[in-house]
Amino acid sequence: MRSLLLSYGIVATYLIIGSGLLYLFILAVSYRKMLSMVKSAANSRFRELAGSEYVTPVSILVPSYNEELTIIGSLQSLMTLEFPVYEIVVINDGSTDRTLEVLIETFDLKPGRLSGFRPLVPSREIRCVYRSPLYPGLVVIDKANGGKADALNAGINVCQYPLVATIDADSLLEKDALIRLVKVYMENPEQHIAVGGNVRIANGSSIEDGRVLSVRMSNNWLPAMQYVEYVKAFLGGRIGWSAINGLLIVSGAFGLFRKDMLVMVGGYEEGCPGEDMNIVMKLHKYMLDRGLPYRILFCPDAVCWTQAPDSLRVLGAQRRRWIRGSLWNVSRFRSMLFIPKYKVIGWLALPYTIVYEILNPFVRLSGLAALAGYVLLDMTQLPILLAFLLVNLLIGMAFTCGSLLIEEAASRSSIRTYDVLKMIALSALMALGYDQINALWKLLGLWDYARRNNAWGNMVRRSWSEEAAHSSGAPGSQTQTTEARAV
Repeated sequence: MRSLLLSYGIVATYLIIGSGLLYLFILAVSYRKMLSMVKSAANSRFRELAGSEYVTPVSILVPSYNEELTIIGSLQSLMTLEFPVYEIVVINDGSTDRTLEVLIETFDLKPGRLSGFRPLVPSREIRCVYRSPLYPGLVVIDKANGGKADALNAGINVCQYPLVATIDADSLLEKDALIRLVKVYMENPEQHIAVGGNVRIANGSSIEDGRVLSVRMSNNWLPAMQYVEYVKAFLGGRIGWSAINGLLIVSGAFGLFRKDMLVMVGGYEEGCPGEDMNIVMKLHKYMLDRGLPYRILFCPDAVCWTQAPDSLRVLGAQRRRWIRGSLWNVSRFRSMLFIPKYKVIGWLALPYTIVYEILNPFVRLSGLAALAGYVLLDMTQLPILLAFLLVNLLIGMAFTCGSLLIEEAASRSSIRTYDVLKMIALSALMALGYDQINALWKLLGLWDYARRNNAWGNMVRRSWSEEAAHSSGAPGSQTQTTEARAV
């Protein structure tokens, strides 16, 4: 037993050192890239570009399932975007609540003809199409439930413009978010085939008429910790991966794609629990198989706001679904591993995902058991154990602080000093319980995958007008709990 624990300790130490060095490398690349992007943005004319007739039109796809509390606020934010020509295509994917009725009542929707439909990618039959005489750029599709991937494919078949933006129905866009994504695309339209936006947590912020008026962290500890997670993942990680063209995911909450490329790869794959990672992997493989130059990029100053789960039950269901999606896609594209033509994807991004994402819960939880074994078998002294834990804690805090520096450079809204200090403190606390719970959820998600359990679990929705009140602890928040669709 002692020799086994000692051998495992050596392996775990190398894994921790390797992950720390890789984290710091990605963070350094992210920070350097962010500085160059800030300089470039200083010379940009977003308002002039927003009114230009030469900007490529965009179709915004909004897949919706049981979103009656959030869909109107999301559409309000989309209807006031600073963008010359765009359409909004809402796909009601067989909702069992009043999502469709709320849309019809609010926008005076009328049944219309399915003009412009072309079966470019596989999707289930559309039952009806609605249009609004008040909002000509709004199209609502009603179809049987087929999952998010099928809903997005239906939107691709109906939409009319060469660029496709995807956004979740419980998210809000800042007014200039879309034009910032399209600007990145227009810098090299032939090679920039997808651009991801920056997703931030809206819980606790002041929200009115689909707009985030002031940014504040939630007083609820669970959304606050997710705020820290998102800052680290999007700003501390995705900028760096984007810089080396190793980005494996464009968040389903907000991303931009060339429509022709989505059609080339056959659209979104039905039955996939992680459709946002899957479509990006399909794009990588398609381009690398043909030796074509391309980039899949991340734009940190194109901001989308989303609601974070504020209960352990709902958050656990989300994280179990995420890890299932990662494992499903890694298994689906395992043939790309360590093949020269797949470059960064095959040699770095996919191996990183396997070792530090999928296997992470095993290492983290077994590492705790090993530490307990060291103590019980008197294989180490307490100061050495505490020093090991302290180094691990400092690595996490360094990554958080570095991400905060990047956020300060990227953000156009001021962040309170109190919130910055709160984020640093939360980063330390996360290593003392939250990370272990997250690892347990991932293990359960891997078990779900082994059992082929693809249910999304129960999701809680709040109207945007009630979200700020709930985050501040005020009574009377309106909530809706629904059984999310299976894929």
